[in-house]
Amino acid sequence: MSEDRDSKTEQPTGKKLQEAFSHGQFARSAEIQSVFVLAMGLLALTLLGPSVWRRLVLAMTGILGHLHTITLQADQLQRYLALAAAFLSSCVAPIVLAVMFSGLLAGALQSRFRATPNALEPNWARLNPVGGLKRIFTLRSAIPGLLGCVRLGAVLLLSYTAIRRVLEDPIFFTSVGVARIAEFLAGSTAKILLRIVGVMALLAALDYAYQLWRTHRDLMMTREEVKEESKSSEGNPQVKGKQRQMRSRYSFRKSLLNVPKADVVVTNPTHLAVALRYDRRRMKAPRVVAKGSRLNALRIRSLAHQFRVPIVENKPLARLLFKYGRVDGEIPAELYVAVAEVLAWVYRVNRYRYYAESNQVDHADPASPAHRLAREPDPLHA
Repeated sequence: MSEDRDSKTEQPTGKKLQEAFSHGQFARSAEIQSVFVLAMGLLALTLLGPSVWRRLVLAMTGILGHLHTITLQADQLQRYLALAAAFLSSCVAPIVLAVMFSGLLAGALQSRFRATPNALEPNWARLNPVGGLKRIFTLRSAIPGLLGCVRLGAVLLLSYTAIRRVLEDPIFFTSVGVARIAEFLAGSTAKILLRIVGVMALLAALDYAYQLWRTHRDLMMTREEVKEESKSSEGNPQVKGKQRQMRSRYSFRKSLLNVPKADVVVTNPTHLAVALRYDRRRMKAPRVVAKGSRLNALRIRSLAHQFRVPIVENKPLARLLFKYGRVDGEIPAELYVAVAEVLAWVYRVNRYRYYAESNQVDHADPASPAHRLAREPDPLHA
């Protein structure tokens, strides 16, 4: 057990935390719910107690004042009991509802107002008596028991000191009315309960901090678990590499269709090839329409020869364009001057190509040589 804990050195991932939360494995403390219930009950009694007391007094006064007119018969006892139960329910219902709401609110706050449906699934392993005995005699179960003993001792100590002060009140040495006795009992009970709520709130905060630490420790992961989860969430690296390779191959074949439209192909001289195009009317700067290395560079050069696209050997420029240029994107601003010089030389030497409409090729035709070359098997991946 200790070796397993020592091997868990990695922080839990988001997926691990989400799965644990869905199964109800999150920090929660029963002490917090106890504090909420007790505090809400005390608050409800403080706010609603006077009105409930007045209703009870009026009901008792009415019953005692009309005893001579009430006839007790066997067939009427059931109706009287139903009326009494309805009356008491109406007096107690607001307080009970407030206490129930506080308990639900405490649970919702600890679960961050998120549902945990998987936690409702039956866990038959918990019905194993041997496992239950093992869970009882562990340090994890001893800490809540120790905390309960501390809470009980604190409650008894506060109750004892508060009761001693109550017994010293002059009400026990003088004659007072029933209303004064009721007021004294309500005030004394509220003081005792308020102190108990304060102590329980402090213990609940300590218990919740311990539950946070214990839950986080239980959810720690080993390096192997992190790797396995990364593989399962992101996919097999080999499959992802194959997908990237297929996307790159498709993108390159698509870019080959633009080579016949290029103005120039810059090479290095055979390892790299970058095809450039510039249209003054529609482009702000020259664009990279295709680029490739090694066998792909040879395919670009072959297609450029077939469609009489000028090929210029410029090793530094070809390397920079291949490294920083993006297909279907403008060339970097730092290369404007170098590319402009190349294009100016190409325009002067091949002026007939760029002004003679008779040499234009319909590249949208699927039967054109460009499309046939693009559909040929890629020698790099053959």
